[in-house]
Amino acid sequence: MIAEGLVVEPARPVEGFVTRGQPVAAAAVRAMLGSHAPHALLLVGPPSVGKTTLALDLAAGRLCTHPEPARRPCRTCRGCRLVAIGHHPDLHRLAPGGAGRQILIGEPPPADPSPGTIRHLVGELALLPVEGGARVAVVEQAQRMNEDAQNALLKTLEEPPPGVTIVLCADDEDRLLPTVRSRCARVRLGPVPRREIEALLAERGVADPPTAARLARLAAGRPGLAFAYALAPETVVVREELARSLLDLLSARRSGRLTAIRQLLARGTELMAALDRALGGEPAVVQVVGSDVPDTVDPPEAPGRRTTAAERRRSALTLLDVWRDLARDLAVVTRGARAGLRDPGLLDDLEAVARAVDPAAAAAFLARLERTAGLIEANANPELALDVLVLAWPDAAVA
Repeated sequence: MIAEGLVVEPARPVEGFVTRGQPVAAAAVRAMLGSHAPHALLLVGPPSVGKTTLALDLAAGRLCTHPEPARRPCRTCRGCRLVAIGHHPDLHRLAPGGAGRQILIGEPPPADPSPGTIRHLVGELALLPVEGGARVAVVEQAQRMNEDAQNALLKTLEEPPPGVTIVLCADDEDRLLPTVRSRCARVRLGPVPRREIEALLAERGVADPPTAARLARLAAGRPGLAFAYALAPETVVVREELARSLLDLLSARRSGRLTAIRQLLARGTELMAALDRALGGEPAVVQVVGSDVPDTVDPPEAPGRRTTAAERRRSALTLLDVWRDLARDLAVVTRGARAGLRDPGLLDDLEAVARAVDPAAAAAFLARLERTAGLIEANANPELALDVLVLAWPDAAVA
């Protein structure tokens, strides 16, 4: 345990790598470049902690043309520059798309598979490299591949064409087939230290020190999310409104809770859309600091367009992300602690209700939140799941 008040120096970044705050994972990838990169690599970790950035560091190293292998990626050669701007012809990126946020298998032969599908990617990797060297494929949010798409990728993972490296970036490796996982080397990434995120925000000039400190706390180890908050300050306002509304529900009647949760879900949709716009509007900045969000964002919902089940689930999960941090802070305050809150600005509100909340109930609700998020990810009805959850939110009614 680190003593309170002790200043911890940020880890020194791996030379030539953009990745920050992941010293163990970056060192592992550096070692792969120095010896023999695996033909298939699985990067696993929470959303927005830098998996895609690390994958692109590996790609830069594989596609770098510096004469000294130990100096790759050099960040100055043609290959490195093309990777940095996202235009290297031998770097193939695949990410979820469409309303369903899925990575699909694509049309079978003799049809020409659509871009953005696994069959199209496999076909691209079967061609000779344009630049005459290695080729790298990066599959972002690989857990969004459906089962057919994963099965279509198996043969290429097991026997890729010469010089090909396939990198799968996944938030949850359990959603990948065992046969896919078994064919990949694995590197795990964890939350980035708060001080490291503060430094990143300051270095990029997107937040002053006090704001950077607050956003780093709210992001809970996810630099990509911290940058989204910094690039779209209105998201922080919406997030705070959601948190305060959820606190108000602690003393609300059951009927009031059920009515309010639907309104909060709508606000969660607004927050999700604003974060998507922030991340999609500055892909170069987000890539540098470690976001795992695709470069493109679906257009806003058109008038009269029906919201898909996948979009409703994403909205619910966005709301649960705010709720999870609030419930964690509530559990901390009910036990008489103050240090380490995600949002210290809510301390007075939390203390006002904490006296009427059973600490054991607060802790139990945190576990229920995690289970509900898992159910929604597994296609449970988001509205019904939230109804059940809001009724289980501890009762803090006071006279």
